[in-house]
Parts: sequence; C-alpha cells; structure tokens
Amino acid sequence: MTTGPTAILLHNARLVGRAGVAEGGWLAVREGRIAMVGGPGVPVPDASALSAGPDAVEQLDLGGRFVLPGFVDIHTHGGAGASLADPDPAQARIAADHHLSQGTTTLLGSTVTGPLGELEQQLPFLAGLVEAGVLAGIHLEGPFIAAARCGAHEPTLLRAPEPAVLARLLDLGRGTIRMVTLAPELDHAIAAVELLAERGVIAAFGHTDATYAQTSAAIDAGARVATHSFNGMRPVHHREPGPMIAALERDEVFLEVVNDGVHVHPAVVRHLFSSAGADRVTLISDAMSAAGAPDGRYRLGPMTVDVAGGVARVVHAAEGGGEEEIGGIAGSTITLGHAVRNAVREVGLTIEQASTAASLTPARALGLAGRIGSLGPGKDADLVVLDPDLATVGVMCKGVWAVGPGELRAIRP
Repeated sequence: MTTGPTAILLHNARLVGRAGVAEGGWLAVREGRIAMVGGPGVPVPDASALSAGPDAVEQLDLGGRFVLPGFVDIHTHGGAGASLADPDPAQARIAADHHLSQGTTTLLGSTVTGPLGELEQQLPFLAGLVEAGVLAGIHLEGPFIAAARCGAHEPTLLRAPEPAVLARLLDLGRGTIRMVTLAPELDHAIAAVELLAERGVIAAFGHTDATYAQTSAAIDAGARVATHSFNGMRPVHHREPGPMIAALERDEVFLEVVNDGVHVHPAVVRHLFSSAGADRVTLISDAMSAAGAPDGRYRLGPMTVDVAGGVARVVHAAEGGGEEEIGGIAGSTITLGHAVRNAVREVGLTIEQASTAASLTPARALGLAGRIGSLGPGKDADLVVLDPDLATVGVMCKGVWAVGPGELRAIRP
C-alpha cells in the first residue's frame, strides 16, 4: 500500500495575513497543521527539515499565487441545489462540498423558520453532521424573529423566544448550536440572550424592528453578532438610530454582511468597513440551495423562491386565482469566494482586509481563532489558493487537498 507525502511545501507564494501580503513566501504543512511559515529573505527549508526523507515531501511552486486562510462562513443555508437542513445526509454533504470547493473550510449550517416540531426533528440530524465534521456548528435563524422584518421566513410560524422552548432546542442540539438569531424587541428576548450567553451560544440580533435602546439592551445582556447587517432590520433614522447604529457603537459586536452586490450596496459595505474595520466585519454568504445552481424555482424552508439572474426572491402565492407575486430577497447565491472577490473588486478593500473578514474575524466570533483563521504555525492547514484574478484554484482542508494540487500543477506558468 502506498502512502501520501508526510509533508507539503508550498513556495513562491503571496501569503495573505492581517497585516499585509508576504511576497515570495512559503508554507509547510505536516500532519494536518501548518508546521512552518516563512517570508521574503527566509530560505525555503529542504525536505529533510520536514520529514524523514526527500521523497516523502510534496513540493509545489505556486508561481506567485495568493495563499489565504480557509474561509469561515457562519451563515449558510445550502448550495449546489441542496439544503444543509435536508434530512438526507447526502444532500447536506453536496451543499457543504460546494462551499468547500470555493474555499470555505469551516461552515455553520443555518436553519430557516418552520413549524417548531419540524425544527425539533431537524436538530438531532444537524447535530450528527457537526459530530461527523461536515459542519462546524448550527445557526438557528428563526423562529424567534419579528414578523415586521421576517424576509424569507413564514410570518405565521414566528414566535417569542421563551426560555423553556429555547432551552429544549439547545438540548436537542447536543451542544452543537453555535449561534441563535432573535429579535430583541420580542417578549422574553433579554432572558433568551442571557440564557444563550450562559450556555456558551452566540446570541445574534436580526430580522428585527428593534429600536436603538432595545438593541443596546440586548448587547448589554450578551448579544454579540448583527445578523446580515442592514438586511431585515429597522433602517437608520436620524431620530431613531435603530439596530445598526447600536451595533456599530459597540466594539464587542461582530457585523455580518452579505457582499453579493444585491443585499447591500458596495458603498454601504465600504462604509461598514471604514466605520468598524475588518476586525469586526464578517463576510457571510447567506447562501440558499440555489448557490452554484441554475436559475429556477427552489424551496427555502416552507417558502418558494424564484431565482433569476442569480438573485433569489420570495414567491407569494396568488390569492383568488390572481397572478403570483415576486417579493423580497431570499438569501444569496454566492459563496465566500465570491464575497472576497467582490470585496476587492467592487468595494475597494485590500486583499488582506477581505481575507480577514472572511477568515480571522468569523473565527474570532466563533471563539476558534486559536485553531483557524490565519496562516500561523500550529494552526489547522486550512488554505485557499487564489490566482491573480482572485479565482479559487486550490483548497486545502486539514492538510488534505479538496481542490488541487493537480489543478495547480496544470496552470503552473
């Protein structure tokens, strides 16, 4: 039986970190982790420094391509025509593999509002996907959100976050629920935030009509993430600042944003980064099953969604035999790979800012920055290789190539 290389050495790379880009850098991987990193002026180690013999080391000249930490998506519903909440594990893996192919090496599976009984049945299945390593955790988006800002969630199924109900859901998740989105203005919301904080679960606020004061109270109680900033929220008003101003004022709050050019105008994304910085803004896909799939009709929980030109919108059934109506935005059809390219090309961020917002910042939000999110010795070998046009040409997860290295060798100059 043949065995793979004991180590992988990537060199002639542009290593992207929070502080900048190291031209002519190199990176060594061993046993699923980053073993060594070096930049300009630091000699590339020979094979004997990495393994027992030169034949056991895979060496790859990247030809000046970018190497970024693997992307961390904390808000995703599906992809490649499949849903992460589908009770068929094969479908969930299809969705996860699609995001992995574009550079997302850490993925939360997000639910969408449905009958409470269905959610209770979903959670043990999703917990199994976390335990199997397909997902890094579960994000509950609904049913504890406001009907006035429900977006692509069925308003008749929404409910207040009663602590007893929330506690039962957390128990069914077997410790795999990492984040819960709720509306701070609902009954029991502050008690729910406090319960989540006690259980080590991130309380996020979103799909909310909360005032500035109500949002501030939720942050005081422990809420730490703004779910898809600006979308599904009371807008900023000069006499009622609303949730986003409350969030921007508090350094402890992480700010999700869907950078697909549809959900939020690039000028607003640019303002978000200039106001809060890449250390607080986290790029998310909020992708539904249509990500990476053709235009057409899809399901998002109990809702029907129409995708045209890559834009997903809720379909409202006709009343009295009339024509159906196409409503508001229903998630995105992008991956974080697209969001990073948009951040550099359309928003005008540096690649290090975009990388930080796609990797290190969400890793910090999850409390995982000691293991993922940056290119440092001892970190998991989760890497994304981008070409000069910022297209994904290589993805490594825990030291194993998910995309490449054959593809990389094929395009080597």
